[in-house]
Amino acid sequence: MVEEKRNIHREVLPNGLIVLTEEMQHIRSVSIGIWIKTGSRDEDLQWNGISHFIEHMVFKGTKHRSAEEIARQVDSIGGNMDAFTAKECVCFNVKVLDDHLPIAMDVLSDLVLNPVFDGADITRERGVILEEIKMDEDSPDYLVHEIFTQNFWKDHPLGKPILGTKETVKKFEQPVVLDFYGQRFAPGNLIICAAGNLKHAQFVELVNKHFAQMPPKKNGFHSPQPKIVPRIIMRNKKALEQVQICVGVPSHPIAHGKRYASYILNTLLGGGMSSRLFQNIRERQGLAYAIYSDLNPYRDTGCLSVYAGTSRESAGKVVQSIVSEFRKLKTETVPPEELRRAKDQLKGSLMLSLESSTARMSNLARQEMYFDRFYTLDELIEKIEGVTAEELKELAEQFFHTDSIAVTVLGNLNGLKLTREQLAC
Repeated sequence: MVEEKRNIHREVLPNGLIVLTEEMQHIRSVSIGIWIKTGSRDEDLQWNGISHFIEHMVFKGTKHRSAEEIARQVDSIGGNMDAFTAKECVCFNVKVLDDHLPIAMDVLSDLVLNPVFDGADITRERGVILEEIKMDEDSPDYLVHEIFTQNFWKDHPLGKPILGTKETVKKFEQPVVLDFYGQRFAPGNLIICAAGNLKHAQFVELVNKHFAQMPPKKNGFHSPQPKIVPRIIMRNKKALEQVQICVGVPSHPIAHGKRYASYILNTLLGGGMSSRLFQNIRERQGLAYAIYSDLNPYRDTGCLSVYAGTSRESAGKVVQSIVSEFRKLKTETVPPEELRRAKDQLKGSLMLSLESSTARMSNLARQEMYFDRFYTLDELIEKIEGVTAEELKELAEQFFHTDSIAVTVLGNLNGLKLTREQLAC
């Protein structure tokens, strides 16, 4: 399989803003993203949720456009505009046909550079976000992850919800919003990234037109590394039919040298229908409908977690079955054919995930944020291929210790107990 060389360009404007492009000549779309290199983990605890709040607020109107005009202009060119806030970044993005690149850039830069943060809009939006928080709290699988995360990185902003809490959101007023916006939306904290049918030089010209006048400003907002607290949390919620379970262990940060082995370990354990957890707990024992594992790496820490939803009667059995899979990965070498399958699954999903201009744009921005260089698909495949069964066993021995397993159980527990002894691995 011969891969086309990715046509990637990187340029830093005089004010410190980073511009990245990837030319993809075989498609008609362009995706543009404006990335802020700080997210909810870089907030003061008392203002938890403010990054997400500002992400909403910029759509409420700028010095040149009302909220309705923003929506109408994007719709009129058949574009797709979106934004999200994560723990370590915020992104505003739009996908359009290549002909509409200048208009799209005009609207997107207007949002990011000229929001008005009107007082009445702020009050209204607080109500919207309080509803969003309630909606999430009504979703048990979301809630169990949230409780798990808050306890895993206890008292650190990384453990706090991206949306904030009812208490913090109620305090958001115009001065706080303006202050936070002024600090974070600075050239040293921005990446502007585009992928699709475009020319690098022309795109840089467009970016320059809108952003060159921003005065240079560095960003020093990086919260310290969190301590990990592996606790057993039993939370009673009578209204739930199912017991929600989250079991997790500390894992490596995002740029760690052993990251490829971590991805394969996660794939084997609970990444898909042929994974050990799915086959054992769902297919063989019939104890759960939903069961999977997830790898969440950040810049200085990480978590490998397993989620399952089951009945109260089966909850103890499910936890023990999960822990026994941990134990097996430590004591038995993964058979060659299973390792082969996991590698192929990972390579396949990686290639499929880079098919769209939006995915390429995100991939570029993330590589810029976490690595000091860009990896080609060929390099990634080579790294995945290089992982050995011995490495996986070593990694399992590092990750899976009885003392470092954190568990959150949420549901109508009715006296259900869970002890550290039951987590012996």
